[in-house]
Amino acid sequence: MSLRRTITLKDLTDGGKAAMAEALAVLESSPDAAQTINLLDAAYAAARGRVIGVTGPPGVGKSTLLGAVIPRLREAGRTVGVIAVDPSSRQTGGALLGDRLRLMTNSEDSGVFVRSMAARDRLGGLAELTVGGMLLMRAVYDVVLIETVGVGQSETDVAWVADTVVFCVQPGSGDSLQFMKSGITEIPDLAVVTKADSETAQRTQADLRAALSHQRRRDGWSVPILPVSAQKGTGISPLIAALDRHADWLDEAGRRESRRLSNAKLWFREALSTRFGREGVKRAEMLGCRMNLDRGDAPYERLADLAAAIVD
Repeated sequence: MSLRRTITLKDLTDGGKAAMAEALAVLESSPDAAQTINLLDAAYAAARGRVIGVTGPPGVGKSTLLGAVIPRLREAGRTVGVIAVDPSSRQTGGALLGDRLRLMTNSEDSGVFVRSMAARDRLGGLAELTVGGMLLMRAVYDVVLIETVGVGQSETDVAWVADTVVFCVQPGSGDSLQFMKSGITEIPDLAVVTKADSETAQRTQADLRAALSHQRRRDGWSVPILPVSAQKGTGISPLIAALDRHADWLDEAGRRESRRLSNAKLWFREALSTRFGREGVKRAEMLGCRMNLDRGDAPYERLADLAAAIVD
């Protein structure tokens, strides 16, 4: 499909919701077009906002939580982009939940943009479209929120794209704590107990604290555990304050830049494997192609160059 016009980063930053919707449509329909590659690389290099990944098992209340957080961010004058990753339809490949009706926002507010994206072939994970959408939104909005499907690979994939990962647990959910005990404890930067007006909320907080205590993070950050009742509006201000504290901590000593480069390298290797398969990656290595992503690289141009080398 040919592009009707070339969308630049300036078009994206100046054009509001309509420009973002158009750019995402182009990304979905023409991901390998030169104009798309140029736009994604420009957005990658012009990171403006911070990215917050919100994950946790299905039914934990992630959408309700975001529905309570977004108005507070807007009251503080922050623009917000939201990506809600949904399970994919096997017939169409599209997001099953469509416009994510559970996430209620003011459609007339130009400072909020919400988009559902399908997990596609990564069950519970983040498709390449999600990564590209994050880059475009990160270049435009102050805060980008990514809500994952909450099953399987999404629990770890979100760490590739987020500056801050929020893990949500609901009271009395043994299944939720199993996520924490199966290698997920190193992922979250904040842990949230949703529906915290429940009688079992304090016990869940204690269980979370015990699970996290077995994982000593190498970066030195101490993961806060926050009780929140989004429907009653309690705990939202402390949660936003904790998110801001983590943002400030990341900005100290270049931690944010270091984390983003590390995440980009992980994503780049995964993108190579997804696009070219094991044999394609092996062929590129045999040809002497540089397979890693370095600081200052344009990742989508590099992927296109590698694709050309492998095909030739």
